[in-house]
Amino acid sequence: MTAAIEARGLVKRFGKTKALDGIDLTVEEGRVLGVLGPNGAGKTTAVRILATLLKPDGGTATVSGLDVVHQATAVRRKIGLTGQFASVDEDLTGMQNLVMVGQLLDLTTRQAKIRASELLAEFDLTDAAGRLAKTYSGGMRRRLDLSASLIGRPAVVFLDEPTTGLDPAKRDDVWDMIRALVKQGTTILLTTQYLEEADALANEITVIDHGSIIAHDTPQGLKRQVGGQTLEVRPTDVASLPRVRELMIRFGTREPEQPAPDLLSVPVTDESALTQVVAALSAENISVSELSLRLPSLDEVFYSLTGQNRTAADATTTKGAAA
Repeated sequence: MTAAIEARGLVKRFGKTKALDGIDLTVEEGRVLGVLGPNGAGKTTAVRILATLLKPDGGTATVSGLDVVHQATAVRRKIGLTGQFASVDEDLTGMQNLVMVGQLLDLTTRQAKIRASELLAEFDLTDAAGRLAKTYSGGMRRRLDLSASLIGRPAVVFLDEPTTGLDPAKRDDVWDMIRALVKQGTTILLTTQYLEEADALANEITVIDHGSIIAHDTPQGLKRQVGGQTLEVRPTDVASLPRVRELMIRFGTREPEQPAPDLLSVPVTDESALTQVVAALSAENISVSELSLRLPSLDEVFYSLTGQNRTAADATTTKGAAA
């Protein structure tokens, strides 16, 4: 397949800080690359270089075969970009914002209005189309900003934390829109603070830390890299937890953890642990409301790869980080 985005040896410095330390990225046409990393890892810097907003200090990058430095104007006509913060003009209406962007992309006024109406409908903003953007809620502004990035039907879309500030229902709408774009052949580079978002949308994931790529694989491949599977048991009666714990010690590779008041989990090395624990629970007459064997979650992969403290990472995600 043809690479829609290709970067080799990208370097970017800000004073004495090296934000990017020679990273390579490749995204094939019609695919989604999720880029993850803790705060300050370099994700947004990479996006800004690929979107022609920053020049690299070293390395090369192309988008749709066009050099992001020497053919920047042509690149901008091929891409859409949604940054971490909504960039709408608050003194224009929703419709005026989108029409203006369309005209900047050389659409006629009529074409821009038609396209704006389509996107306003897709993002559930039709009723607010005539209102000034300054009267929009944060989530509405975010949806308007996303709409603006799609006015020109770009071949490549950069989404830098696109669902920050959206409620779960609207976030699901954006996910559906991203899937629809991919079906149409659009290539997407996605950075996100929501690890389940990358898990749900990305064909491949690149993890960046301290300006360097520390892992790259499919979501399932990354989970297997961390190793092993996790056995989880939720007894029907919480009073059975001590007995369940004793059983799980026999099959796990370490002491069971208690991620919830009524749930125990333990890493196991063999899928046969599931059938063995079922037999053991039955022999002890312990009923359960949940029993599962799963690969590590992408959250667990992230914590393992970056060495980031789970509590600190959870707090960061809550605050809406990941630069």
